[in-house]
Amino acid sequence: MNLQDLKIDRSWTLFLDRDGVINCRIIDGYVKTWNQFEFLPGVLDAMKRFHEIFGRIIVVSNQQGIGKGLMTDEDVTTVNDQMLDEVRKAGGKIDAVYYAPHLKSEGSIMRKPNVGMALKARREFPGIRFNQSVMAGDSLSDLIFGKRTGMNTVLISPHTELAKKYPRQVDYQFPDLISLAHAL
Repeated sequence: MNLQDLKIDRSWTLFLDRDGVINCRIIDGYVKTWNQFEFLPGVLDAMKRFHEIFGRIIVVSNQQGIGKGLMTDEDVTTVNDQMLDEVRKAGGKIDAVYYAPHLKSEGSIMRKPNVGMALKARREFPGIRFNQSVMAGDSLSDLIFGKRTGMNTVLISPHTELAKKYPRQVDYQFPDLISLAHAL
């Protein structure tokens, strides 16, 4: 099936992971300050296009660096606020950012692949229909999160290993967000 077959319009919601999808992931580390945040190539243009297509754009991100004591809620909020501002300046819009500060070992409903952030988003935006939503992420937990809620899933990665290993979790794959934006 082709992505255009979904007939995405303003009634749809786009869920995005942050680290590794919107900004460069710090391998074995965390984005703790705005100085460490670097948009991936084409992301700001993609966000402008997504804003023209989707009714809502929601960022959902695991941030266990908080649970590890490496950064605070305020640190993450500061980075997210700057990200929102830069996206807005580029003509895009992110309607909400949710993050899970919990350690993986805690098994929190809020931490992906669990669906707490999706349920919270739907409570705050009652127009969200998961069957009219797309989850774009770069990890298996992002894809499972999307599948558990009935969303269409998009793997954002130039590498095909994950899609080959877990074909039921990946509906579509693009190397980056701008490629996804062009496909819509």
